[in-house]
Amino acid sequence: MSIYDYKVKNRKGEDVSLEDYKGKVLLIVNTATGCGFTPQYEGLENLYKKYHEKGLEILDFPCNQFGNQAPGSNDEIHEFCTLKYNTTFDQFAKIDVNGENESPLYTFLKSEKKGMLSNKIKWNFTKFLVDKEGNVVGRFAPTVKPEDIDSKIAELL
Repeated sequence: MSIYDYKVKNRKGEDVSLEDYKGKVLLIVNTATGCGFTPQYEGLENLYKKYHEKGLEILDFPCNQFGNQAPGSNDEIHEFCTLKYNTTFDQFAKIDVNGENESPLYTFLKSEKKGMLSNKIKWNFTKFLVDKEGNVVGRFAPTVKPEDIDSKIAELL
């Protein structure tokens, strides 16, 4: 299977095919609004503004699996992000990234780029970088700031 074979739910609960993003560089991130890494939204938005016109898409998947740090509804999370961090990239419905209810997209991402010690997502703001052909070319820990990925994104564009 390819990343383009997956469908996800947008924040309104409607199906979105990842095929809509074919030919784009993707940065896929599981996020939370009450996490120590939440200020990374600012760095993500800066990357988006810098590279969106050149073909970057950031796909934001809120996740409440780590310390109950994304407790709000999809609309509440979206409102928080747009008001506090002025985010304009695509935000999807809240998902699980580990366990029996994990998103099939995350099952795929983790199979393509395993973590250092296990295949599980360890925390919010784990980032996956996907090239224009749909290949998962990078996995970055939550401690890796969005600006630290800038040159890798530029290379793919």
